[in-house]
Amino acid sequence: MKKMVFMMILILFIAGCGSNYKIKDKIIVGLDESPIGYVNEQGEIVGFEVDLAREAIKRAGSTAEFKMISWNEKELELNSGKIDIIWNGLDITPERQEKILFSNPYMDNGIVMVVMEGNPQRIFSEVDLKGKNVGAKAGTTAEYYIESTASIKNIIKDLKTYDSDEKTFTALENGKIDVLLCDVIVGRYEMIKHNNNFEILPKTLGGITEYGIGFRKKDVELRDEIQKAFDSMIKDGTAKEISEKWFQADLIRHGK
Repeated sequence: MKKMVFMMILILFIAGCGSNYKIKDKIIVGLDESPIGYVNEQGEIVGFEVDLAREAIKRAGSTAEFKMISWNEKELELNSGKIDIIWNGLDITPERQEKILFSNPYMDNGIVMVVMEGNPQRIFSEVDLKGKNVGAKAGTTAEYYIESTASIKNIIKDLKTYDSDEKTFTALENGKIDVLLCDVIVGRYEMIKHNNNFEILPKTLGGITEYGIGFRKKDVELRDEIQKAFDSMIKDGTAKEISEKWFQADLIRHGK
């Protein structure tokens, strides 16, 4: 009898040591104005990654609330608790991994050069950027790549940065810049939105990068719950359907 009581106490103790994590009723997702998450004419926050985040958070047992933030202040917004997740074309980089806990990569990405249709400036590679006005969205991997790549930074005429992708593409359209650098995902979306008035040059700069969902370093359990939910979306084809809705192609990574 004593042995049985001891075993019951041991089982209850082990069970008590398990995870008691319960996801919050509302998860605040931070994003900035971009083609994959933006405010439409009705004042609603919509977009490719908005759809992904809303479904994943729902499956994890919570409700998504979306908050527009400045991309330059994304880490501050996250770590101050004003948002719970960054889900908005966030490249996984060593610098960001020092401040942010990431999900598994869910999309491949790369930096591309975008020019006007017909390529009037005759830009085909980095060498052709000599003397050109180059544009990028502030706080992005593209801006960092330009600033940290001497072979580009030292030959261009000027680097002009803008606080939204839409403003960057408008600057290209209006001739304020000759070429812009951006994520290939952003470029693809803008091609569709603007009826192919732009051209994406075939060469990817700086190698392939990966998109991930960003969390506070301490929020391992939240990350794991969202990861589990997102994995189920990949497995049952929901993530693929959302990608095809926005890009007419399946851009989701199927596997780690």
